[in-house]
Amino acid sequence: MQHILSFLFKNKFFILFLFLEIVALSLTIQSHSYHRSKFINSANVITGGIYDNFNHLDHYLNLKTFNEQLAKENTTLKNKLSELLSKDNQTSVSRIDSLKYNAKYKYINAHIIKNEYFKSNNRLTINKGVKDGVTSELGVVSSKGIVGIVTNTSAHYAVVMPVINENSRINAKFLHNNHFGTLTWNGEDYNTVQLEDLPIQTKVKVGDTIITGGKSTIFPEGILIGRVKDFKLKNNKYDKINITLFNDMSALYHINIIKNLDKKEILELENE
Repeated sequence: MQHILSFLFKNKFFILFLFLEIVALSLTIQSHSYHRSKFINSANVITGGIYDNFNHLDHYLNLKTFNEQLAKENTTLKNKLSELLSKDNQTSVSRIDSLKYNAKYKYINAHIIKNEYFKSNNRLTINKGVKDGVTSELGVVSSKGIVGIVTNTSAHYAVVMPVINENSRINAKFLHNNHFGTLTWNGEDYNTVQLEDLPIQTKVKVGDTIITGGKSTIFPEGILIGRVKDFKLKNNKYDKINITLFNDMSALYHINIIKNLDKKEILELENE
């Protein structure tokens, strides 16, 4: 203890100078939007690199699980391709070329290097950024369904607001009808979200499948979300509809970022 006090006394002027520098820097960042944005981007780069290194070790230790997941996904894709080709062998080549050149969406492969699922405002960090074509307000999905929306980017990394974030609002609908609602999260169970703003005439059953509604330029229609877990009626209105997510939000790794190739044209038209 004597040595610590002696050190602090000998270096008191330097410590005071360092403290004042930190306070001045903090005030500058908070009061100027330009400095704040630069600080956030720099922090994303530094923390992204740290998370990436730790994640490589975790990925190595869990290769068996990830390989099994990839094998299942490859099998599903092969089955879908086989089904498509078997419908009409004579026109299969022209049909695939048409899908390729008239594609509305582009998918960017990435993986999660930091996953939060125990906070009220959870965030995910992914290993792709601006140099990979990733920008804000892009949808993020996995092989099992919806994950979230990109909010911040740096050159090589990006931050995603997952569906289990209290600020998340995503258009969703029932698979078996065209009734729409808003997907939210109450901050409780990280594998259960809520569906709100649903018209009373909607027929809801436990086990109903919920998908994206496609009413925005972020997610295409039909991406899986989850199944109805339970619901309550109050004053002739749906008070609470709980949805169990298809994704296990605590075990995400491989994801895809969705780019709507018509987004710019749609937004320009809507803003006229």
